[in-house]
Amino acid sequence: MRLGVDEAGKGPVLGSMFAAAVRVDPDDLPAGVADSKALSPDRRQELARTIREVADAVGVAEIPVGRIDDPGTDMNALTVAAHAEALGAVAQEGDAAYADAGDTNAVRFERNVADAVPVALDLRAEHGADESYDVVSAASVVAKVERDAHVATLAAEYGDLGSGYPGDETTRAFLREYVAEHGDLPACARESWQTSRDVIAAAEQSSLGEF
Repeated sequence: MRLGVDEAGKGPVLGSMFAAAVRVDPDDLPAGVADSKALSPDRRQELARTIREVADAVGVAEIPVGRIDDPGTDMNALTVAAHAEALGAVAQEGDAAYADAGDTNAVRFERNVADAVPVALDLRAEHGADESYDVVSAASVVAKVERDAHVATLAAEYGDLGSGYPGDETTRAFLREYVAEHGDLPACARESWQTSRDVIAAAEQSSLGEF
């Protein structure tokens, strides 16, 4: 058995970040497993179902908005925590594990994740591991499907809010309109993100201009 771990939703201004760890014999993985960003949503869902069927175990960790906005932490530390929590749910002593490095320094990320997992692992973290190792690609698919489902749940509550990423005009329009109507950010927004701060600042400036 091998372990792969990856995260989805590190950069959005809306919603949680997710990490998934998959413990599986790589030979059992379905054909076509690839970095989730290279797959359509329907294909990701299809693959995620099959991955869960063939895997020995799948662990998922969610890092919610409140934890992301905590001034006592940062995204590097939270990405380490997400990987470690997902791995900790499925790892067994001595497992060989591969992680997509969530830090500019892959060796540091590898060390920090390994230190945070409650069992000893033979862990290797690399940039681009989701393209190099099928087990990490599988984890990437599961994490992205979890993130997609989360965004769909938010959309059911708030209406169309796009992908949740700062570069998405639908997401930015949703934030502007929500703040204009309610006077504050929605609970699903990461208040610490610059996009959120810009929306609040623009709304306050607009209010001042009305006087």
